[in-house]
Amino acid sequence: MICTLYFLALLSSTTAFGRMGMWSKPRNETGGGNEDRCTCDAFLPSSTFPIKDLEVVEQMAGVISQKLEVEMGKIEEYETKITSYAEKIVKLTAEIVKMEKNPDDYNDADIEDVKVELIQVEALIKELQLSIKSSTAVFQSLQVQATQMVETLNKLEKTYDKSLVLATRREYIKVQTQLEECERRHQELFFPNIGSCAHTGVSRVGKPIVSHLNAHLSTSHNFGGWGKDSKPIPERESMYWFSSYTSPYIGDIYFYSNYKNLLLRTHFQHHSLHNSYKGNGNNYILHENTLYYQLSSPFGLGKLNFTTMSYQSRVIPGASSRFSYSNSPSQIFDFSSDETGLWVTYATEESSGRMIIAKIDELSFGIVEEWMTSIYKPGVSNAFMVCGVLYVIRTVDTHTEEIFYTFDTNTKEESYISIPFERFQDKYSNLHYNPTDQKLYMYNDGYYVTYHLWFNHTASVTVETPLLLNTSVE
Repeated sequence: MICTLYFLALLSSTTAFGRMGMWSKPRNETGGGNEDRCTCDAFLPSSTFPIKDLEVVEQMAGVISQKLEVEMGKIEEYETKITSYAEKIVKLTAEIVKMEKNPDDYNDADIEDVKVELIQVEALIKELQLSIKSSTAVFQSLQVQATQMVETLNKLEKTYDKSLVLATRREYIKVQTQLEECERRHQELFFPNIGSCAHTGVSRVGKPIVSHLNAHLSTSHNFGGWGKDSKPIPERESMYWFSSYTSPYIGDIYFYSNYKNLLLRTHFQHHSLHNSYKGNGNNYILHENTLYYQLSSPFGLGKLNFTTMSYQSRVIPGASSRFSYSNSPSQIFDFSSDETGLWVTYATEESSGRMIIAKIDELSFGIVEEWMTSIYKPGVSNAFMVCGVLYVIRTVDTHTEEIFYTFDTNTKEESYISIPFERFQDKYSNLHYNPTDQKLYMYNDGYYVTYHLWFNHTASVTVETPLLLNTSVE
């Protein structure tokens, strides 16, 4: 018998990682004699593994890491300078108040001295502003480099064995975590208003930060949600949660101790809601380690506390199941959490589909107060609450969403605005605001996406949110 042996080999050398696969395929063939022959045909790949590309990515990771350490040092210097400047401003303010009350006690020389000090403080503030802009530019530059790393790694993983680039992928995760921490420190230092409502509303939405494909690594899981607890319990301040499914249904929820473990898909806790607590729709949130979500039967609100595993449900008389958001089915009850507490929006037959805002009492799980808006719910794509104000979103085109309407429950006033922002993929099933970091969390066709929100008192500082691309982590 004559057989032909085919084998495919990648040369294992300094320019190619290798593994060998071989198989035999028998076939009848007329030979020149009676002896058995084995003909070996070798097929070598057209290209070898690009180790140089991987080395470039590794070097880039090292450079970015070093630069981030420098920036973290600068932020510490900024903290010291801001404290010093604040003390000087307080002293100068007190001195000027004294002068205004007792002008006769001061001569021209005293006034001139205060003017000089004011000029010095102004110069220091301008110097600090330039430093902030410099750091912002560095963040943007580093993010561009990080994006290039992702693109290279994704390309290598699609073409070659993923295990070969795993170590470099982990190095990227380390860099991304450092960048996140540096950005967080920068945010806390220069925008220390988190938790405060001392502003007149949202002024801008940052660029989409795309962290990762969902933990199932499946684009078919395009319904779901993710984010952070809007009122975290002690020792879970850094926790992230995630849930997804192939339809608008909530069956499982996963918890991750921090952002890095979210990216690595290493959860520390998992709860199944398939049997006793199952729900549908995707506008659910986590608040004080409690899941607030939509029930399918009976149609209403569900509340599941993961600390005590206690469960509550609530039916809202008049709430209709006919009025969903335009971009996703079964989005009837939309839960929100902001600086003032818990909310849910929905529509009724009596309201003719117009959105109703309801404030939730956390203890009784009842409705405290309701407000009716003039917005027809099926005509919008989503909504969220900030400081007691409803922000409603509509789709502009295939890549753009727009915050176009607000309703202030404090004043009962509504207004039309225009704040466009970029959408990563075509559709999204969950969008909510988190008051602990002033970000929007979006589950966008299977991807984790976040947006920084900027308010009227931060709009003067031109800090642009960096863009992160998808990273698949094995």
